[in-house]
Order: sequence, then C-alpha cells, then structure tokens
Amino acid sequence: MWIELTNIIAGLILAIAFIELIPAFGTELARLSKWLGRFQTIIGAIALILGLWVLIEGGNLLQSVVAIIAGLVLAMGILPSIPALGKHLEKLAKWLGGFQTIIGIVAILVGIWGLIEP
Repeated sequence: MWIELTNIIAGLILAIAFIELIPAFGTELARLSKWLGRFQTIIGAIALILGLWVLIEGGNLLQSVVAIIAGLVLAMGILPSIPALGKHLEKLAKWLGGFQTIIGIVAILVGIWGLIEP
C-alpha cells in the first residue's frame, strides 16, 4: 500500500500542469500539488528507496518501476551527490524530466490502480 500512495503523491507533483486543467476539483488538487512540491526532493528520495526496496523484495514490478522513475525526476537535485553513479543518474533524470507530466499521470493512475486492485 505504501508504494501506491507514494506513486500517487509523486504523480501529483509531477503532473501539476495537467491537474490544473481538471474541472470541478482541479484547483484544490493543484493547490495540494504545489504544497507537496515544497517537499519534492524528500518525496523523490522516498520514492526511489521504496521502489528499489519493493523491487528487491519481489513485490509489484510495475509499481516499483514507476516509483523509481518518478523518484529520479523528483530527486534530481541530490543525484550528483551519489558516488560513482551520480552524474549518470542526473543525466537520466534530466532526460526523463522532459516527460514529467506524462510520468506524473502514469504514476497517479498506476498508484490508484494498485490501491483498488484486489
């Protein structure tokens, strides 16, 4: 359940441009997304760690991969501090950043799907 919630939260931050366009409750969700955006790096690090942990433990592959990708984009600022892999991860995260809104929408949908799946 934690990885699904993490994907939804990360997705809200990444898809803020799309969320504002949703009629009826888009304004409130955009406000929540902007507030969550202040914790972007922390949420990204949590998504990365949780995604790797669930992947290693043999959990849901789709949830794990989505969390890792969303975490890379959100934690882009701290990636260079990782020894040996930092520069390569930063390049990957910058490239993925071009698809930020799409990644966010996918993360939200995958997270919701994981919560309602029996």
